Amino acid sequence: MPIDGMPILEILLRRLSYSGLTDVTLTVGQLSQLFEAFFQDGKKWGLDLKYSLENEPLGTAGPLSLIEGLDKQTFLVANGDVLTDLEFGDMLSFHRSEGGIATLAVYQRQVHIDLGTIRTNNIGWVVDYQEKPSFEFTATMGVNIFEPKVMEYIPQRQHLDFPDLVLKLIAAGEKVATYPHHGYWMDLGSPLDYQQAVKDFERMRNSFLKEE
Repeated sequence: MPIDGMPILEILLRRLSYSGLTDVTLTVGQLSQLFEAFFQDGKKWGLDLKYSLENEPLGTAGPLSLIEGLDKQTFLVANGDVLTDLEFGDMLSFHRSEGGIATLAVYQRQVHIDLGTIRTNNIGWVVDYQEKPSFEFTATMGVNIFEPKVMEYIPQRQHLDFPDLVLKLIAAGEKVATYPHHGYWMDLGSPLDYQQAVKDFERMRNSFLKEE
């Protein structure tokens, strides 16, 4: 997904480099050759960029089982389609101070419902009526930091999504912390959010990139 002429993933890679996180692995499946042809070894951004090929869909967490070395050191996992000014180095310091097995970056998001909404009891009588309400909730940003021990909860080459992984960690009594981000974050999962992100990037370019 291009933003100002560059893929959103390139912006993420640049920000990782700014933070001093230089050993990066892209988990790729469909169109993997296109990723490798464009990003190559990552040296142009000061990265040591490698690729992990996913031959069949393993969900959002399952592909981690294909990457060697994650059971030996703390690592960061990020979706490739988010635009944020999150400082990864600050999040890493917070994670280490918390002492948990995982830290999830989170963002407070407000959703406005442009309709009148009602709530009923079990026999269909109206017990509440709100006109065009707004709801606030805590959203995961798609940026997570894990300790090596988390790999014990990820089965080899089996389908696993991040929500299921987090629930497994909680059920096992592991500490999963949150890192609230109060800056900018936009997930490019919908056309409207993508269009907004393109406009925001033009306005806030210096917040995302360190220009040469």
